[in-house]
Amino acid sequence: MADHDEHKVLETENPRRDFLKKAAGVSAAAALMNMVPAGVRSAAWAAGSDAPELKDVKIGFIPLTDCASVVIAAVKEFDKKYGITITPSKEASWAGVRDKLVNGELQAAHVLYGLIYGVHLGIGGPKKDMAVLATLNNNGQAITLSNQLKAKGVTDGASLAKLVAAEPKEYTFAQTFPTGTHAMWLYYWLAANGINPFTQAKVITVPPPQMIANMRVDNMDGFCVGEPWNARAIRDNIGFTAVTSQDIWKDHPEKVLGTTADFVAQYPNTARAMTAAILDAAKFIDTMSNRSEVAKIISAKSYVNTDFDSIEDRMLGQYDNGIGKKWADANYMKFYNDGAVSFPYLSDGMWFLTQHKRWGLLKDHPDYLAVAKKVNRIDVYKDAAAMTKTPLPKSDMRTSKLIDGVVWDGKNPKAYADGFKIKV
Repeated sequence: MADHDEHKVLETENPRRDFLKKAAGVSAAAALMNMVPAGVRSAAWAAGSDAPELKDVKIGFIPLTDCASVVIAAVKEFDKKYGITITPSKEASWAGVRDKLVNGELQAAHVLYGLIYGVHLGIGGPKKDMAVLATLNNNGQAITLSNQLKAKGVTDGASLAKLVAAEPKEYTFAQTFPTGTHAMWLYYWLAANGINPFTQAKVITVPPPQMIANMRVDNMDGFCVGEPWNARAIRDNIGFTAVTSQDIWKDHPEKVLGTTADFVAQYPNTARAMTAAILDAAKFIDTMSNRSEVAKIISAKSYVNTDFDSIEDRMLGQYDNGIGKKWADANYMKFYNDGAVSFPYLSDGMWFLTQHKRWGLLKDHPDYLAVAKKVNRIDVYKDAAAMTKTPLPKSDMRTSKLIDGVVWDGKNPKAYADGFKIKV
């Protein structure tokens, strides 16, 4: 996008010469700063130098529980500590978030991990180099199935597979964005239970806040979405929780603080300040004694716009699946977890690419590691971590075992993507 709005044409030669001198000075200063260790730089920032280039930043969000760190960073003024003012901007759909990030209407967003990678590779929409600054949360999504399925004896993946085999028809399931996290959890869970999501089901895209209304009028048999919409489906008596996303992948990556590569290049100090403010907010949210207050704040009409109880219970790890099971889930939605949540692991980004390839969204294997290194801005994150005293993991990669018993460690992504029995 042309940046004519920010840089107006200089009318005389002298101002132009002065501008070029200043620009050269800034470039030289930036080069010198890159040679200084992060810890020393963080001390300099604390002293007030290297200030954010932008004082006001608009960060988009979708009405979901996991938008909390963006909202809390603004409401609790963690942003002010780093010289910026965050304005949370409520958006209607992930497609809208994508378009506003790409055209610059939003400086950053609470956004689906896989959406950022999809835009970066030009899958199903505009292609633009993108950046992940931090992971906003782990866990806390779910797959809801309809009461009509429950009436046919469906309570989980195995019983759903049995019904699909016995009574083949066009079963309709909704996700929130084709390259996003909810699509990948839905596909992975169906396939883990022996259901091909593309030949034995119809999959549609529905914005998160519209899931309840669509299931109420029988437009779908199930959906995968973030909270509070799964809990709300139970409270409205239109469905039940078949599986949580943490049961599909414990401590899985979910939403990220996403922006464009251009934004980071043009406003590196602002990107770092945003990330630091989000980390401080995440720390606040992960103090469990603060969670009821957080639930109250984000339940407001300006944010998630639903009843407090639908948000609070699952934020506190108190689960009810709507068909008789209640439990305290140790793997509830986490926002910080001593930095383990927030770090943008390369292997997390690579995993979404393996699933995009598995389901035919990517025609060919990308250079998985190279793409992740370009998108996941670990350099910016580490600087923000130094500012906020956030611990760093020992490795940029991590290992996980998913619901089907298959281990993901990022070491051989091509073989992993090709190794699934059910794929496109």
